[in-house]
Amino acid sequence: MIRIFGLMKIPLIFYEKPSVVAVDEEKIVVKIPFRRRNRNHHNSIYFGALCVGADCAGGLLAMKYIEKRPERIALVFKDFQADFLKRAEGDTFFICEQGREISALVDRASRSEDRQEMMVNVTATVPTRFGDEPVAKFTMTLSLKRR
Repeated sequence: MIRIFGLMKIPLIFYEKPSVVAVDEEKIVVKIPFRRRNRNHHNSIYFGALCVGADCAGGLLAMKYIEKRPERIALVFKDFQADFLKRAEGDTFFICEQGREISALVDRASRSEDRQEMMVNVTATVPTRFGDEPVAKFTMTLSLKRR
């Protein structure tokens, strides 16, 4: 689903070839593979590719709940903040553990005429190099509005 969405709506997502490793009611894990096409001159994943992974993790979790609703709800990220802590020199996993909060936000957006917003946190790790230690942390404001 993520690749079809990328191909049809956001070609950069399709180009990066992210995959959903795990998803449940509370969290999602998205993987961006470490490939020649997304490396920088320091042989680590380029920060733009890391941002795609964070966008996918937060956005896909929201989309999961939006598609269950009969109302049409528009999803955008209002702002984006990133802390790059280490070089991502391997397949990078993006984890968002706010599923229940995002579900509640979607519920509020479906009942309201007003825009609903919340901060979404995504942590990036490279398990083959650093285990569970973060290589980057992202904070984005998820903004939903019923159309």
